[in-house]
Amino acid sequence: MFDFDEVVERRGTGCVKWDECPNDGVIPLWVADMDFRVAPAIQKALQQRVEHGVFGYNIVPESYYEAVISWFRRRHQWEIQRQWILYTTAVVPAMSCVIKALTMPGEKVLILSPAYNCFFSSIKNNGCEVLESALRRVDDTFEVDFIDFEAKCADEKTTVFLLCNPHNPCGRVWSREELQRMYDICKKHDVKVVSDEIHCELIMPGYKFVPFGTVTDDCVVMNSPSKNFNTAGLQIANIICSHPSWRRRIDRAININEVCDVNPFGIVALQAAYNESEDWVDGLCEYLWGNYRVLCDFIEENIPQWKVCRLEGTYLPWMDISAMGMTSQELADRLLTEAKVWINPGTMYGPLTGEGYLRFNIATQRSRLVETLERIAKVMKQ
Repeated sequence: MFDFDEVVERRGTGCVKWDECPNDGVIPLWVADMDFRVAPAIQKALQQRVEHGVFGYNIVPESYYEAVISWFRRRHQWEIQRQWILYTTAVVPAMSCVIKALTMPGEKVLILSPAYNCFFSSIKNNGCEVLESALRRVDDTFEVDFIDFEAKCADEKTTVFLLCNPHNPCGRVWSREELQRMYDICKKHDVKVVSDEIHCELIMPGYKFVPFGTVTDDCVVMNSPSKNFNTAGLQIANIICSHPSWRRRIDRAININEVCDVNPFGIVALQAAYNESEDWVDGLCEYLWGNYRVLCDFIEENIPQWKVCRLEGTYLPWMDISAMGMTSQELADRLLTEAKVWINPGTMYGPLTGEGYLRFNIATQRSRLVETLERIAKVMKQ
């Protein structure tokens, strides 16, 4: 129904992913940005808004909140109250605001590492200390080391646990049992849970996303259609918080950080995504799963010294390259120079826990993914 194989030329459009490439011959599989056109309903809604021709300051309408509430109710059985929703420009600014609101400088924010690189910067930029609980590698996936996790929660300076659900970069979709155990430990030690759920619709077959808000209302959740519907440039996100006192502090932080105004296109796109584009995101997940299978089969056959970790969610497979005898940065540099393929070294997501890994972005046309893999294999066989 939707043509995800269509190659869309993005160079020359001010695109971070493609126009920051060192030269035109490089294929970028680094930043978490998809190469697919948005859902037809989103494109149509944006075109209609453009035709109006006036783009002044906006009121966020009630239909926006209704779209958010309806989506999470029918898609994830999560009942969100209208007053819990605070809109802002993106999930990273939302994260910064929540940390500012719920911590004091000098306190510790716990993360599961390796972790999305902006977790580190958002915590440090708010004067807090990053406290890492390293995920434990088990076969082709990762698990929480709950003994270490509880020890870190018990630290008297730890006040917030910042979760990535689904996890970027390890690709885990946390089960309800895992989330419940995280919450029980945090509650025991008076640690607030903040969950980044930006990849929540990008779930592979056999797995089910569980919003932290369905485990307990005693949390803060950040989400956005941006990753799931490829609308990151439209700058819209939501913070979901049931606690009135926390919400007042977060709302104040949104205003202090000056991320309280959103643009008309983000408002329109979110409603078109949540109200009219469910079949598109389902088709997207099927296509991404196909890309993941292509990646796994190719690596097994042509570069067996690499090991693809299990992908349960996101479009960002985590690749174990520790058998190569070089650092992640050295291999990433070699691939960029010799294969003209841009991939992120694992150390971006934790200098210690990310070493020995690369993070791939498979959200591109299958033909381009195959070309990328063939380039890599050619270099690896030299």
